[in-house]
Amino acid sequence: MKVLKKTLLACTLALATINPAFAQSAEGHPDWPGASQLFAGTCYQPVDRSLAQVKRDVALMKQSGFKVVRMGDLSWDYFEPAEGKFDFKHFDAVMEEMQAAGIKVILDIPGLPAPMWLHHKYPGVDIVNQAGTRLAPAERYMDDISDPDYRRLAKRMAETLTKRYAKHPALLAVGYDNEIGNGYISYSEADRKRFVEWLKKRYGSIEALNKAWATQRWSRRIGTWDEVRLPYADGPGPAERYLDLRRFWSDLTIAVLDDREAVRRRNTPHIPALSNYWSWSARKGFDYHGSYRQHTTHGAMGFYVGDPINGGWEAALIKAGMTTPTWFNEFSAGGPGHYGSKGWSRMWSHFVLLMGGQAALAWTFNSHLGGEEQALMGLLDHDDRPSWKLAEWARIASDYAKLEKLGFPRRVEPKVAIAYSFDNTAAHSANGPANSSRDYLKTPYQKQALGAFEPLLKDNIDVAIIKLSYEDLSRYRLIVVPGMYLLDKAATDALRKFVGDGGTVVMTAQSAKVNEHNQWHNTPLPGGLTDVFGLRTNEFYNAAGTLKIGDEEVKGTIEHYEVLEPSTAEVLSRFSNLDGTPPAITVNRFGKGRAIYLATPAQPQIMKPLYRQLYASLGIGPGPKTPDGVFARAVEGRVLYVNTNWAPVDVPIDGAMKGVLGGQRWEGALRLEALGAELLER
Repeated sequence: MKVLKKTLLACTLALATINPAFAQSAEGHPDWPGASQLFAGTCYQPVDRSLAQVKRDVALMKQSGFKVVRMGDLSWDYFEPAEGKFDFKHFDAVMEEMQAAGIKVILDIPGLPAPMWLHHKYPGVDIVNQAGTRLAPAERYMDDISDPDYRRLAKRMAETLTKRYAKHPALLAVGYDNEIGNGYISYSEADRKRFVEWLKKRYGSIEALNKAWATQRWSRRIGTWDEVRLPYADGPGPAERYLDLRRFWSDLTIAVLDDREAVRRRNTPHIPALSNYWSWSARKGFDYHGSYRQHTTHGAMGFYVGDPINGGWEAALIKAGMTTPTWFNEFSAGGPGHYGSKGWSRMWSHFVLLMGGQAALAWTFNSHLGGEEQALMGLLDHDDRPSWKLAEWARIASDYAKLEKLGFPRRVEPKVAIAYSFDNTAAHSANGPANSSRDYLKTPYQKQALGAFEPLLKDNIDVAIIKLSYEDLSRYRLIVVPGMYLLDKAATDALRKFVGDGGTVVMTAQSAKVNEHNQWHNTPLPGGLTDVFGLRTNEFYNAAGTLKIGDEEVKGTIEHYEVLEPSTAEVLSRFSNLDGTPPAITVNRFGKGRAIYLATPAQPQIMKPLYRQLYASLGIGPGPKTPDGVFARAVEGRVLYVNTNWAPVDVPIDGAMKGVLGGQRWEGALRLEALGAELLER
């Protein structure tokens, strides 16, 4: 596999542009996690445990039916207590215990947090805040990952670990830098210089930078590169600079992941990458949806959710456009100051199977005695006594053992996609109280996205969350663009081609207003797409509209609507409660496809009947019909039902069926207990 190198930051920031199919593809690797394999297990911190405790812990894991553990994360100085001095004696013994018990290991390379000795000897890794104050690494992730000494030593850590355990029979996969998207932005002078080099690479000249940043406004013109300062992430500043700040740190994060992936390809090409990401973290985040094929094989994340809509969204978010099954590398068992709720983990363990999940790993096996998570309850109590949670996870392992030969993990092949991008979410979160976009974007992107996603989830339809310019859009029949305030040229061109080739797109209010520089289009809106949608829309007002979709009258709850001015578009519905009954929904034929524009932000009560008007013409069949709070998918002639409600629910079924998990026969209706799950077959 050929790796192309390109220099971003003059010797210190080298991004490996990896063949996009490499990290993702499981083809040619039948031993990688795939069809007919489900994994229940746990996260484990041997740094806290004596070897005697480890032996007891492993015996309990084996007794519980656990297949896999995730270890190594957050523990750099456990392996390297001083620079260049490595100690693997204890971890070697732990690996041997796992192998003897038949338990596989995800080795999570601990790039974050950096050890105290690294901060002491190489202060460039310290975070510097916006005020210029150097901060001590008081908690995890307070590391400047752009620092060249950090990157050099983190790569050495990865090299050393992967070489040592590359041939270990217990090794299943490697992960990179736990929750790397949840790090901190730094403002050192070295960071500023790296930012300048990034800008030079991106824009080429001061003149181009001034144009991209609209520096003619408010006397902000930049005369030399040395005048460039790092924009504030929290505080005043124009939207254009803020977006580039976020892009800069995203590219740095991806560069670090590329470092790790290059190590995997050298030392352990026979095992996949299974990293625990948090790409949408508000603290920093990164463009996972535009880069995942460079650095991951299976999407993986920590699953800590309280409701099915947000849980389903996050599960779809980490899966993106991947065809490999998803891993939930951390999975809620107890919680901070919360001992846990019986049945909660088991219910979610089945819910993620609906979303194409393959593994659930409890966070965490041991309740911690010290540190920041000392009041976060694991499967073992603080006195090492197994809690009821261990028995529940043993039941999850038993369930998974029954289901894995019956079509699980599900192969998810969605025909519906929702547009998402890191740039758009950054543009939606402009900094500074003086930014008028904060007044305009009163409905956050996340709210619009969930408003578009919720009805599809409740209709038990698979959905992909994708970056338009990164995916093969021909895989989808319907693409929803909910409040995509920023659509760059690549995304705009991709949408145009998708509709022209026969696809259907639904775009909602507040979309395609700004270009790739976070500046409003100086053309009719939606920018670059007025001919595709057959209209223009400039006026907007603060009022909630009432409209009819088919025979159903729908009342909006978000006080925002746009005035649509159709040219070639046909009006499908009008607002009945607004002056002049302006168009609420239009459709335009463009090429072989259809472009539908909704004059309000995406809201579940509006999107639901709109989707249902489209399903038949798109050849999209809703999944099994279920009561509210119950979700289901058909899998190889069987149906998996999951009740997310805290009360029992009766689910109508056709004829007589048998429960695989419970063994009971049901006719006419399935009785699902609170937080219950069942797979029915004839």
